[in-house]
Amino acid sequence: MAKYAIQTKRGAPPRGAYSQGWRAGDFLFVTGTGPIDPVSGELVGDNIERQTEQTIDNISAILEADGASLRDVVKVDVHLSDTSLFARYNAVYARKFSQPYPVRTTVGSNLGHTPGMLIEIDCIAYIATKTRTGPVRASKGKASRAKGRRK
Repeated sequence: MAKYAIQTKRGAPPRGAYSQGWRAGDFLFVTGTGPIDPVSGELVGDNIERQTEQTIDNISAILEADGASLRDVVKVDVHLSDTSLFARYNAVYARKFSQPYPVRTTVGSNLGHTPGMLIEIDCIAYIATKTRTGPVRASKGKASRAKGRRK
């Protein structure tokens, strides 16, 4: 099973000791990211709609760095600075993701580590690796050795 870190200049740069993403087998884990401009490192937008858009664009860039897309996302965790923003963020989310939507948890969180940040999102994507089309057959030598160990 392949396991490696994912890093791209097209996604929000880490602001701490963490990776943008990790690939582990068929799963891709994207860190909690917010509405940070990948070039300037500055917060983008002063409303939930613009911040949600930028956050999902950052996630998309990290996914694309390893050949995945938003369509491959199966689980999303969303942190809102104020849960009364849910309907407005959800409208943008519904436009950016497509049906069937990933499973999702949305919670209220203190996002004070970045003043003005209204949203943070992390996700898990599933990208199936190519598998053999035919049955896997053991060689005669391996099969006989395996039988010899079963006593």
